[in-house]
Amino acid sequence: MLSVVISGVRTVETHWIPLADGRKLAARLFLPDDAEKNPVPVILEYIPYRRRDGTRTGDEEMHLFFAGHGYASARVDIAGTGDSEGLLDDEYVKREQDDALEVLDHLCSQPWCTGVAGMIGNSWGGFSGLQVAARRPPQLKAIVTSCSTDDRYACDAHYNGGLVINDNFGWGGALFGYSALPPDPAVVGEDRWRQMWKDRLDDHKNHAAEWLKHQRRDAFWKQGSVCEDFSAIECAVLAVGGYLDGYTQTIFSLVKNLKGPAKGICGPWGHKEPNYGVPGPAMGYLQECIRWYDRWLKGIDNGADSEPDIRLYLMDYARPHSHIDVRPGRWLGFPQWPATQIGGKAYWLNGDGKLSETQEANGAGQLTVSSPLTTGVQGQEWCPYGQGRISAEGARDQRADDGGSLCFDSVVMEADLPLAGISKIRLRVASDKPQAQLCVRLTDLAPDGTSAFITFALLNLAHRQSHEFPTPLTPGQFEDVELDFKPVAQIIPTGHRLRVAISSSYWPMAWPSPERTMLTFDTRGCRLDLSVLASEEGLASVAFEEALWAEPRPVTVKEPARQLRSLTTDLPTERTELTALSDDGRFVFEETGTEITSWRRKIYGITDNDPASCATTVTCHEELTRPDWNARVDCEITFNCDRDNFYARGWVKAYERGAIFAERNYDEVIPRDCM
Repeated sequence: MLSVVISGVRTVETHWIPLADGRKLAARLFLPDDAEKNPVPVILEYIPYRRRDGTRTGDEEMHLFFAGHGYASARVDIAGTGDSEGLLDDEYVKREQDDALEVLDHLCSQPWCTGVAGMIGNSWGGFSGLQVAARRPPQLKAIVTSCSTDDRYACDAHYNGGLVINDNFGWGGALFGYSALPPDPAVVGEDRWRQMWKDRLDDHKNHAAEWLKHQRRDAFWKQGSVCEDFSAIECAVLAVGGYLDGYTQTIFSLVKNLKGPAKGICGPWGHKEPNYGVPGPAMGYLQECIRWYDRWLKGIDNGADSEPDIRLYLMDYARPHSHIDVRPGRWLGFPQWPATQIGGKAYWLNGDGKLSETQEANGAGQLTVSSPLTTGVQGQEWCPYGQGRISAEGARDQRADDGGSLCFDSVVMEADLPLAGISKIRLRVASDKPQAQLCVRLTDLAPDGTSAFITFALLNLAHRQSHEFPTPLTPGQFEDVELDFKPVAQIIPTGHRLRVAISSSYWPMAWPSPERTMLTFDTRGCRLDLSVLASEEGLASVAFEEALWAEPRPVTVKEPARQLRSLTTDLPTERTELTALSDDGRFVFEETGTEITSWRRKIYGITDNDPASCATTVTCHEELTRPDWNARVDCEITFNCDRDNFYARGWVKAYERGAIFAERNYDEVIPRDCM
């Protein structure tokens, strides 16, 4: 991993983009020095994370690199964020896309632009690229989308398998803080910034509560889900992500379903661009982006369109740990996806706890499980955000969680078993309550008994037939359900065993059911269908350049960043709490003189045997300081529940030079809807 000094590039700190309704959006431009004489295509990144301070260093590392390779690059703040005018309605709203169409029109009409555009983004920016591409602006010829989704309900930080996940509150708490921050008076003017800040605070929302009001896959989630009409996207799409990330399945879905040019890259990484990829190996992501844009924005015949449909990293076994620096393995290139090299291998779940390659008549039976509510504490975060630093967000040894689960073990492997793609499991299950959930994990059992997490699937059993029209269970009645596991490519080595572990809870990832449940499985209807690498014949070789990025402008670090995580149980009360602190430290951008302090703390808590004890609190602190300016935002949201309702509370306090500028409080009751 190496930063490179970029020359022949100039930056425009603030370029205003006028919109038809009178609002102006703030952009930072990165331009080749001679672009006015020799126009170039433009690459747009369109996100809400404050281009002047919040993402400044990362913006420079990427956009200076693009400008140094013959592109104009524009980093634009979404309306109501950073220095852009207007208000932030919510994530991924239609107006945001409408604005983007005007942004593209404006950028492509500039004298330094050829009239052709691409988009890029990780997470929110990846969503934006897909959603704008589905609107088919004529200038947009190619996008690169990383760590994003095609389905806002099934694969985003709100619901998984029809269950509300704690990322809804972790991410919601972060946005609660970001959306309360002011514009910079050095940009918008000393006479305007306070009024703009007041307008933002008057319009401020508890987004996590708003998302929780939509517990079904309704029109709210369909808007912006490009899977509703894959044919709407015609431009070239490069989809990138990692197995540790929460959005892995999108890569495979896009490549499979898009009719236009589409390629995918999937590595071992968390929620980061792959040039910063952790666990390693990182790869030359920005060079791959340049190849993609050269092909589709400049028409250079460089072979980018002939790369394999999917390039995926086949991971070797690694002993479980909450943080892994580098994951051993190798790259595989699949010329087409779905791939003829991918086959299936079936296992049956038998009543004696065995995972067998044949369905044994004497192995049938009924087995039950009622998991401790803390089953899942050894698992990974749904979406590990902090993998760029040492961050204990990965899965640990699964034996403690296995102890609260119904387990089925295979015989010892006589040859390596390479899983690759999306495996499935079919279960025949009955619940003693009308509302229940289940989690199924695949783990690798080493000869010493270590249980290493491979992948998982969640299902709200009320959503067994539809996420849009859930129906409660009839207690005691068996239902046939099918779950798709999160995609993975990993070898179960010779001498190890495969385990299927089934639990009736999976906290803290998923919010618990309203009542403790007992699940009964009829093993005659339970089968695991693995997606495996059956042959390597016809696979393409894959080689990436080393990870590079542009050398950013100087930053003075006054206090280093840190990630802290702890898991505690109060023995007298049996209350377990997971605390995660993400502290960005304290640092100064030398170019603007702005000092930044930022931290976020999540506390997930639950008391054994009491689902109504589940609670999540997210607290955030943001401060911006210069000799002529000081603005601070402190905020907190808390969610808890009983059998019938969720309770959403929160507060935000904004300070100017230590004195209260504005404050708001939130208190809502949200009925549980088959949740």
